[in-house]
Amino acid sequence: MSEQALQYLTENRERLLEKLNHFLSIPSVSTDSVHKDDIKKAATFLEDYLNDIGFENVSQQDTGGHPLVYAEYNGAGPDAPTVLLYGHYDVQPVDPIELWDSDPFKPEVRDGRLYARGSSDDKGQVFMHLAVFEAIMKTEGKLPLNVKVCIEGEEEIGSENLYEILQEKKDQFQADFAVISDSGMVAKNQPTILYGLKGFTGIEITVTGPDHDLHSGMYGGAVRNPIIALSHILASMKDVDEVVTVDGFYDGIEPLSDEERKLIEQVPGEDFKAATGITETASEKGYTPKEHTMARPTFEVNGIYGGYQGEGTKTIIPTSATAKITCRLVPGQDPDTIQSLLEEHVHKVAPKGVTVEVVKERLSAKAYKVSPDHPLIQKAADSYTKAFGKETVYVRMGGSIPVVEWIEAIYKMPIVLLGFGTPEDRLHSPNESFPLDSYDKGMETLVYYWDSIKE
Repeated sequence: MSEQALQYLTENRERLLEKLNHFLSIPSVSTDSVHKDDIKKAATFLEDYLNDIGFENVSQQDTGGHPLVYAEYNGAGPDAPTVLLYGHYDVQPVDPIELWDSDPFKPEVRDGRLYARGSSDDKGQVFMHLAVFEAIMKTEGKLPLNVKVCIEGEEEIGSENLYEILQEKKDQFQADFAVISDSGMVAKNQPTILYGLKGFTGIEITVTGPDHDLHSGMYGGAVRNPIIALSHILASMKDVDEVVTVDGFYDGIEPLSDEERKLIEQVPGEDFKAATGITETASEKGYTPKEHTMARPTFEVNGIYGGYQGEGTKTIIPTSATAKITCRLVPGQDPDTIQSLLEEHVHKVAPKGVTVEVVKERLSAKAYKVSPDHPLIQKAADSYTKAFGKETVYVRMGGSIPVVEWIEAIYKMPIVLLGFGTPEDRLHSPNESFPLDSYDKGMETLVYYWDSIKE
């Protein structure tokens, strides 16, 4: 099967790229109501393509928000495994538009990269799967396994309706395993198995003092400053060794095994100084920067504001100060529990003379991890290596993909993260792009992978 499908992809490369470019030219920005019709156009593009490939029960399903594109293929028979393929067709806004070197919705190839909003996240990677299904169907007449397709239009706004849909329609989405291509590789042309993702949660702290800004000369020394009070609270939550000092924060965490440390050590190292402009790295005591970013929880202050922000000086004691905090979590940590621990700590250490309010982040997710030795993971690694000509490395990612945890929690199925993006893709930023090497070799990987599943 593999050689015929690969030949089809080679012979039809320009036509398929043109089809992808049409998909990318639709400005399916989910966060802006101005693009409501464009969201519909993108969903219709997928619906039409799935029908053309030969999928059944193809439909745009109502979610209460943007439509979810669903399709089935059952032609492999009852004894063949069934995969749930997840992706999303919505994209991020393009602002600031003036920083783009070309129109974000007029795809353009420069220096071996396809530039367009959604080229990497996630339209390009979704399209690769569909093009491979087309190639197999056109050359073999059927797919080697049964497929259920779930492509949503709200991932970039938190998949706010998907969780309820997955719960309500368990029979519709039930499968033997899931495949998601909404991630990437640690370096261009370096095949990468992503076997773990961090969870996510957060809180917002607001410290309030006087009911209006005060003259610092008249009231300094008698009234506590909310910004300083907030600073004391934040400083009590993590020490200079990057260790979180909130009681119970690390309870239940799986220790980082020697085997995993060896896997992480084999991952090509990012030059953090060159990539970020910092002078020194800072990781949790006892762990390397790679180990901390991939496999240890984090506590970050994402924003802090209060008081006078204008030019020059305004001698006041401000009425309030606010900080936004997020934590990336690892297996063994429950988001709700972590939120409660953070809230308890804040109230415990808050100084007298101010009031403190804690608002919990509404969207949270648990961490996800699958054994690198799982047969489906090993087949993916072998397929990567065969296509890219390099040994596959295994990583846990510091980021979060909530749908991964939702699928695992609801369906108890293994999830294979087959990502082909690169660190240079500029996701969510101006000049998003996708390397055509990843496009070509990624589809080759998928052909080998689907072929291996039937064995």
